[in-house]
Amino acid sequence: MMEQILKRYFGYDSFRPGQLEVIEKIIEGKDVLAVMPTGGGKSICYQVPALKLDGLTIVISPLISLMKDQVDGLKENGVPAEYINSSLTPTEALSIELGLINGDIKMLYIAPERLNSESFMRLMKVSKVSLIAVDEAHCISEWGHDFRPSYRELKSLRELFPNTPVMALTATATEKVREDIVKELSLREPEIFVSSFDRKNLNLIVEPKKESYEKIVELLKSRKDESAIIYCFSRKDVERIADKLLDAGFNALPYHAGLEPEVRQRNQELFIKDEVNIIVATIAFGMGIDKSNVRLIVHHTFPKTLEGYYQEIGRAGRDGLESDCVLFYARRDKEKHDYFINDLEDNGSKEREKEKLNKVMDYCESRVCRRRQILGYFGEEFKGEKCGKCDICLGLRKTWTPVPVIQKELDGGRRDSAKYDLELFIKLKILRRQLADERKVPPYIIFNDVSLQDMATELPTTPEEFLRIKGVGQQKLDDLGEIFIEEIKKFLSR
Repeated sequence: MMEQILKRYFGYDSFRPGQLEVIEKIIEGKDVLAVMPTGGGKSICYQVPALKLDGLTIVISPLISLMKDQVDGLKENGVPAEYINSSLTPTEALSIELGLINGDIKMLYIAPERLNSESFMRLMKVSKVSLIAVDEAHCISEWGHDFRPSYRELKSLRELFPNTPVMALTATATEKVREDIVKELSLREPEIFVSSFDRKNLNLIVEPKKESYEKIVELLKSRKDESAIIYCFSRKDVERIADKLLDAGFNALPYHAGLEPEVRQRNQELFIKDEVNIIVATIAFGMGIDKSNVRLIVHHTFPKTLEGYYQEIGRAGRDGLESDCVLFYARRDKEKHDYFINDLEDNGSKEREKEKLNKVMDYCESRVCRRRQILGYFGEEFKGEKCGKCDICLGLRKTWTPVPVIQKELDGGRRDSAKYDLELFIKLKILRRQLADERKVPPYIIFNDVSLQDMATELPTTPEEFLRIKGVGQQKLDDLGEIFIEEIKKFLSR
């Protein structure tokens, strides 16, 4: 039954490891804490039971942009989903409230701050709530890397719906953070699932920061016309590198808190819609982005925590295709982090932050497999001698080796996907972009790159064949099948 829902609405024939076990516990009415890496399929764990259960599923999500993307994607798949946040007009909000009262909505995305609204809580009392899903649940813990006090208000939902199962989801949580999540959300004897943190499609490279701009240019050339995020420590660095890349002919834009809100929003949307392929940003960028085809993440300055780093590199290769994560390391950059840590008033917080920073530096300076170190940090043992996907295991530690050279030694990714017809893939990308523009949604919501590559490999020319493509469910077949089949037929009849 669950597999039928998965195929009909999301276009996949089977669940990823761990997903079905989580879903089954929710259907049984149990509380669940699921820790899965970014790109590991967390959302399916509450979206599938939401469609199986009677009534409404409430999803707590911290960022407006992420809500909109997820709701747009669900609607494209035929799921009655909505969100309520400050971006709606009063008329739009009223329409959604009526839909909730009438039972026409299966999934509702809200920000945690919404729980302070009396009118919203009254609305929830007349709704049949069958599941509460708390995304980015690490935000509830002071030990987490992105603590948000508003998450502490979520206990009110448990009090309002004492018999409704609560599901907490996060990509990065140490044991201490997991304990906090259980306590602060009042989870009752929860089933705790911790998936492997091993993102096998990510290549992990730490590189000396010397001549970093020239190295960034090399990296971008190796990923020509593909999406990349370059993280910088300061607004000044963001502006400097973005300007240099623009002057050098790259399609790049800046993103940081010092820009006008409308400029930030525009730059983010251009990146999400594939109209700009490089964003140079502070770490303020990315948490609310579900973009599946980011192929390169660069950290121009090493991050302050391994949790934050792992979440940031998790924005690469969410579709499962090979992607590169390059961190530039210089010991002197520690002073930048120390400045802000020493500014903290609470000594306990200061010591925690120093400890986390030292862990990052140990990671960068060690000669041990990067993957083994990161997995060990999250309490997971790496099985195997070499990962074959990091600078240590590839013997690249002493000298800078351009990514195109590294790529020859790596398994999977572009080499495995070389079977598809590149010319047809490009034509399908153009078609996808046209449809996305018409519908005012990001291209990956129409289809991700994996689906297009599968089409360019299997060359489906009938509805039955098209339904077998990865990511094609019944709704996508009904809605888009004929358009894409015609494009494929036209290509084959040249």
